Order: sequence, then structure tokens, then C-alpha cells
Amino acid sequence: MQKLVHGLHAFQAGYFAKHQQLFEQLASAGQRPETLFITCCDSRVVPNLITQAAPGELFIVRNIGNIVPGPDLPGSTSAAIEYAVEVLEVENIVICGHTQCGAMEAVLNPGGVEHLPSVRRWIARADPVRSFIAERYSHLTGEARLTAAVEENVLAQLENLRDFDFVAKRLEAGQLHISGWVYHIGRGEVYDFDPSLGEFTLLASAPETGAAGSRNRKT
Repeated sequence: MQKLVHGLHAFQAGYFAKHQQLFEQLASAGQRPETLFITCCDSRVVPNLITQAAPGELFIVRNIGNIVPGPDLPGSTSAAIEYAVEVLEVENIVICGHTQCGAMEAVLNPGGVEHLPSVRRWIARADPVRSFIAERYSHLTGEARLTAAVEENVLAQLENLRDFDFVAKRLEAGQLHISGWVYHIGRGEVYDFDPSLGEFTLLASAPETGAAGSRNRKT
């Protein structure tokens, strides 16, 4: 805890002091974020650090496995999506998974969380991913299999996102753009799903740079 307190003092004396006008503006004008960023609770994934977004630019939703439960299952994630789209009128929604995801490991091997009933019930919403991996990726093992699950989960959650009427309406009107990302923790790289290619491709890369992998599903 003392480390956090020291960090707070450093923030106040450093970043806040240098950007005080920004914080005063945020306090007086309220928030107008451009992007809803849905990602995992994993402590290694820090959206503002990864994107270098300033305070007020990202509306962040975090849950285990970056799962979008769907409009028929009310909860904090669905409420946040509704608020971001209907009230804040965000222009972008990013669903960001990450390598070495413990939630996806649990999806692939549910026996490992039998002693965690709340976790087990939550990740059960991603059970279709396990079936898809067994059907399409049985040749993969270890880290490659887990990464495939991470990627397929991002695509599955994008599909769930489209089930919200207000999201579908804004997508059809061209007022909203949705993206599926996978953050590679060890390399600091982000892969974005390209629907035209059916692949996750490295963001900010040269055209010849290889993709994370081919996926025959489109958002």
C-alpha cells in the first residue's frame, strides 16, 4: 500500500501538475471519450499505457476474459456498453484480448476453476470458444492453442456486441466502428482483426509484416 501512496504523491506533483488545465477541463465539461475499450482484468493489460491515451479519451470496461455477455444478460458490462453508446455516443468500440490469458486457459480447461464458482459461471459464457477450438484447432497445443482461443474469443465477443440493437443501429448508420484486438504482452504488440483478410494483422506494421494468424471468421 505504501508504494501506491508514493505513486499518488508522484502523480500529483508530476503528471497532474503538468496537465492541471486538462483535469480542470475534464472536471468542468465532463467526459466525452471517443472509444469504449473492453478488455480483461489482467493486471498486465493497461489500456491507457498501451494506447498512450490521455485521461478522458477511453471509457474502459474490464472483466475476466473481456466477455460481452449479450443484451439478454443484464449486468455491469451490458450497462456500460449501453451508457457508452447511447449517452456518451462513442465513435469506436475496441474489444481487446491478450496473450497468456488465464480466463481462456480456464475456458479450455474448465476443471481448473471448479473450486471458483463465480469464475466458472462467468467464463461459461465463452464455452462456444472451447467447442470451436476443439473443432478447428485440434492440431494446436500449448501456447499456440491458447492464443487461438484468445483470438477466437475476441471474434465471438464482437458478434455478441452486434446483438445489442443500439450497437447494430449505429453500425448500420456508419456512426460506430468496432475493432477486435489482441495484445501480445511479451512483445508490446497489438494485432487487429482485418475482416477483409480474415486475419489478425500487426497494427502500425509494414505491409510485409506477418499476421498473428488466419481466421476464417469475419466481424
